[in-house]
Amino acid sequence: MSFDITTLEGRTAVVTGAGQGIGEAIAEALLAAGATVIAVDREVAGIDALSARRPRVIALQGDVTDPELGAKIDAELSKNGLTLSILVNNAGIGRGSHAVETTDEDLQRYFDINVKGAFALSRWGVPLMIRAGRGAIVNTASVFGLVGAYNSAAYSVSKAAVVGMTRQMATDFGPSGIRVNAVAPGLVETPLTAERIRSEPWRRQIMIEQTPLVRAGTPLDIARAVRFLASDEASFVTGQVLAVDGGWTIGRFPRQEPVHVD
Repeated sequence: MSFDITTLEGRTAVVTGAGQGIGEAIAEALLAAGATVIAVDREVAGIDALSARRPRVIALQGDVTDPELGAKIDAELSKNGLTLSILVNNAGIGRGSHAVETTDEDLQRYFDINVKGAFALSRWGVPLMIRAGRGAIVNTASVFGLVGAYNSAAYSVSKAAVVGMTRQMATDFGPSGIRVNAVAPGLVETPLTAERIRSEPWRRQIMIEQTPLVRAGTPLDIARAVRFLASDEASFVTGQVLAVDGGWTIGRFPRQEPVHVD
């Protein structure tokens, strides 16, 4: 029996949406554990900066709605003599409105990016992992895919679909040595959400003040959870959705004051 901390040395991870925020933190966390990372993003500035400051990064401009994205990653794997070990389907879009104000086009866009993009890339990656004899897929879902959420119909529905996809693929591909899990972040402060947290009092009240840990999450909080699920530390974990939300989904009624003891 060994309790040595597992590294990811010798493994190759593909991380989508790696140019900023949570995706960038995930890439950094996997790199810190020794993995090589193919960092995929529609915008090149963030992934180019990541590859400039860190070794073992391959920056690849790509869009998860592009049916040729898998072939583009294949080319990078082949050129660099790498074998896919980890796939992190992180790219996505958020916000939205309630169902009456959500058009068919809105709904389709959320599904194309948040669901179909992850599905297509998983479908591409699974055969590579089967040939290798093992692999780990980690999807970025959301607490809004687990509970009802204010004014985010298309987003919530799409993230609920990611939860279902995670569990279904874990069932199919577990016998081939492939684990499929998801993280469900709560409110995470990133460059995209910081202004909303400051300017929308209801968001602070509902997502921070009603969270047992009484704070927003950080990209590092999510990245650490993804690294765990991608590693052999989670070798007997599959089909799970890990809420990384400060306790928000367990009950939004925190104590007004912390418990004190003498």
